[in-house]
Amino acid sequence: MPQNKQIKRKDMDSIMKHVTGFFGGLMTIMMAVLPVTILWQVLTGTNVFGMDVIANLTSIIESIGNGGFVGLIVLVIITSFFVKK
Repeated sequence: MPQNKQIKRKDMDSIMKHVTGFFGGLMTIMMAVLPVTILWQVLTGTNVFGMDVIANLTSIIESIGNGGFVGLIVLVIITSFFVKK
């Protein structure tokens, strides 16, 4: 019976590595695409994929800024996701 638990644990560890690897790769792609979309919108003046990227980023920054101390905490949490350990 203990061997069966070890096998399940290895399977779960493998699944978690795949899931975290997938989302890590997805975030890497998104962080690479974001500056390109901003540059595209600045140079051409057109939206990218039907979204106004600059307006959306401005709205996010304004809402965090208006949040006061809670906004600061949220900003620290968000930046912790993007800092490589």
